[in-house]
Amino acid sequence: MNNFTLRIEEEQEGERVDKALSKLLPDLSRSALQRLLESGAATINGQTAAKKEKVSAGDVVELTVPDPVLSEAKPEDIPLDIVYEDADLLVVNKPKGMVVHPAAGNPDGTLVNALLFHCGASLSGIGGVIRPGIVHRIDKDTSGLLIVAKNDAAHNHLAAQIKEHSFTREYEAVVHGKIKDDRGTIHAPIGRHPKDRKKMAVVGENGRDAVTHYTVLERSGAFTYVRLALETGRTHQIRVHLARIGHPVAGDVLYGPKKPEKGLEGQCLHAKSIGFIHPSTGERLFFDSELPPYFTAFLSKYGVSVKNRDGLSYTVGGEEGQE
Repeated sequence: MNNFTLRIEEEQEGERVDKALSKLLPDLSRSALQRLLESGAATINGQTAAKKEKVSAGDVVELTVPDPVLSEAKPEDIPLDIVYEDADLLVVNKPKGMVVHPAAGNPDGTLVNALLFHCGASLSGIGGVIRPGIVHRIDKDTSGLLIVAKNDAAHNHLAAQIKEHSFTREYEAVVHGKIKDDRGTIHAPIGRHPKDRKKMAVVGENGRDAVTHYTVLERSGAFTYVRLALETGRTHQIRVHLARIGHPVAGDVLYGPKKPEKGLEGQCLHAKSIGFIHPSTGERLFFDSELPPYFTAFLSKYGVSVKNRDGLSYTVGGEEGQE
């Protein structure tokens, strides 16, 4: 259940409360807000709000939104790019635009739906019926590698590695501006944004420790191509940390410019490498993925070369910086 406290601005003076709330809470549809108002879920200045009531500047609206009731995820025949698979786990290369697990607004077409079709009952149950096998997540508009557990023992072993920071996760991104230092660490706690519930933010209180290391691969024009290593894994960590230092990820309209760069739909951020200790064999495994076409095309547009893990340029698909 989510509780929102919202203050009406001058530009919303005289609007119906459902219309005003739809601007302040864009994730909720007007019809959903009307149903909540009809159920008595909102108050204006402490008094129960009517659906057609009009608001005034300075009014304080409190709204209670119940958690969505989700049914069990269903198997769907969706192609998967599986990098590695055995009896304990899978490593999957997720495309940009795919949601990891079902949620309100995304009940199907997710990675979990595809995994249920591919694996059947062979997935860890720790995440429940909505998140079976999901050890960690990446955002819908972030592409790249993630690991999926097929049983609870593997899930617990992998989750412990993440907690102990022995689980390697490296990303590559293109960010706005020229980062001055060739290497650096962003160490700043992350929590829910105090005013915008869709966003995370660097917060002084109630934040969780978050550490991101970055290495500059190349600077070109108005952008910097960087490699990032996560020491922790908070929601939106890379995007929040980079925006905090004044270099938001290109295409990230939530934390950066509201209009994405031409050719980008979502942030130019790719989960490129992942490393961990196999939960059964004890072997250290490492997987690296090629940058997807949208990423290499954006690099090429600004004359930037694709870099390997040693910082050296390499050729993709026969032409440097191209798929």
